[in-house]
Amino acid sequence: MSENNTLNVSGDTSLGSVEIAPEVIEVIAGIAANEVSGVAGMRGSFASNVTERLGKKNHGKGVKVELTDEGIKIDVFAVFDFGVSIPKVAHKVQENIQQALKNMTALDIQEVNVHVVGVQMEQKDEENQLKDE
Repeated sequence: MSENNTLNVSGDTSLGSVEIAPEVIEVIAGIAANEVSGVAGMRGSFASNVTERLGKKNHGKGVKVELTDEGIKIDVFAVFDFGVSIPKVAHKVQENIQQALKNMTALDIQEVNVHVVGVQMEQKDEENQLKDE
């Protein structure tokens, strides 16, 4: 990997080089994970939660990218909807992230690890019950 922590993805250098920052991979992976049905959201840090409350969406929230000599490792920290099959949704998240990164960056990902950090109960039912009382 290059010293400035970017990935060089250009094969033909006659026109120049193309480099992708790890933050770009985080954003692509975060969006791809949120697209999967059954994913309620991503776990973020206190700072990212405050930033979102101020109106700026953090698409890389809950995604950690590690650049190693063996390849790119991605860790996704997600909250799933209650009642979904966790193994099936997690596998779909892995496939969706790998496909999105392959299409957009032509990078091969060594591994995508999905960490289910919570289950979200359906909020609409809870709101309806409060209105009924």
